[in-house]
Amino acid sequence: MVILWTDALLFGVLLMMVFYGFGRTLTDQASRAWRQVFSSKIAVASFCVCLVYLGIALMDSIHFMHEGHKGQQVVSALDWAFDFMGEQTETSYSAPLSTHDFAKTQVLQADQTTRWTYAPLKTIAPHLVEQGRMGFISLQLIKSVGFSLLLVGLIYGVGLCRHRLRFRSSWSDARQHCFIKGEAPRVSLIAIFWCMSSLCAIYFLSQGLHPFGTDKVGIDIAYKVLKSIRTGFVLGTLTTIIVVPFALLMGSLAGYCGGRVDDFVQYLYTTISSIPGVLLIAFMILTLQIHMANHPESYGTMIEQADRRLFFLCLILGLTSWTGLCRLIRGETLKLRSLAYVDASRALGASSWHIIRRHIVPNVFHLVLIAIVLDFSGLVLAEAILSYVGVGVDPTTFSWGNMINSARLELAREPLVWWPLLAAFSSMLVLVLSANLFSERVREAFDPKNTRIT
Repeated sequence: MVILWTDALLFGVLLMMVFYGFGRTLTDQASRAWRQVFSSKIAVASFCVCLVYLGIALMDSIHFMHEGHKGQQVVSALDWAFDFMGEQTETSYSAPLSTHDFAKTQVLQADQTTRWTYAPLKTIAPHLVEQGRMGFISLQLIKSVGFSLLLVGLIYGVGLCRHRLRFRSSWSDARQHCFIKGEAPRVSLIAIFWCMSSLCAIYFLSQGLHPFGTDKVGIDIAYKVLKSIRTGFVLGTLTTIIVVPFALLMGSLAGYCGGRVDDFVQYLYTTISSIPGVLLIAFMILTLQIHMANHPESYGTMIEQADRRLFFLCLILGLTSWTGLCRLIRGETLKLRSLAYVDASRALGASSWHIIRRHIVPNVFHLVLIAIVLDFSGLVLAEAILSYVGVGVDPTTFSWGNMINSARLELAREPLVWWPLLAAFSSMLVLVLSANLFSERVREAFDPKNTRIT
């Protein structure tokens, strides 16, 4: 078992989310707000899509040593499950679901002569080239739908059994209550069915074809898209976890203490906000690159070096992104410190730290939760922008930003190579759109001024 820094932090964040969701720390008010969130069909569908992305990211975060044809190397559970996709390397470009190269090459004929033609792909089964691919595609899509229906049926059965055992009801009553009267369970099953159908279609089609084609060096685009999900989730979650404690502490202290503490915090976040964010991030990343190049022995293998750079990028983004949330918490704390229950606690001799911990932080936590879900999608997009300008993750790391950066030169080719950009854009769009839709429902549910979801 190999544990990278980002692996440990990502699973740590997941455990904290599980503890928050199922532990005793969830108050009645928070429970009502979450029930209000999941009463929305859009929120339920978006949450299911995000869960599928999260499952792929977690599979790619379980690393271990594996003995392959290239020797012993560090691989993830996702690499092990989709190993045939990672090993499918062609000569160069090939279009989605194609059986031949995208460009003509010199092919040796049976009579020992050569001619320019579209050569068959190296990893495509010979019968697909000779007999056609439509039958194979149809069979794999049917298998994908069947497997997804089986999974949805299993979830349906588990839900019925859980309701029947919990409420001592009959099968018909459980079915009536859970999946006929309740809209959220039906929407969740439909969303899971479509997500699993798409994922299974990629898996089954990849056993004979390249669903999204290949890139310039012949790597399967679908494999790169799946591997890029972890990078987006790591940047979105770990950066947010770095931002929240710092902004919560500084904003609460500035708003409650006032005076010189408030002046110092205002001066600090005003100074950081006045510096262009991209230039500050570029400076820090380039400094890190120079240090890693001068001290390679301190960073281990190439995968560990890439992981350290990803971690430090999260740290840098967190240290440059806390100012907005800090300003918001400071303003809310200024209002809360003048309320009657805070004055009563102060009159009873409670310390400032006790008041901040027991009265200020719980009443501004809805702002923190709203900021977490709203900033996630922005940080996923930030990675794409930073990688596009060359100061993002390591070039050896699979990410949507690196895919878009490499695709910009492919758009100038004739004929046009469009599928790498479309694949990266589509996969990122689905995640960001789902996160935005879910975060909008969370904002409406936890915002005291909006107590109802329309």
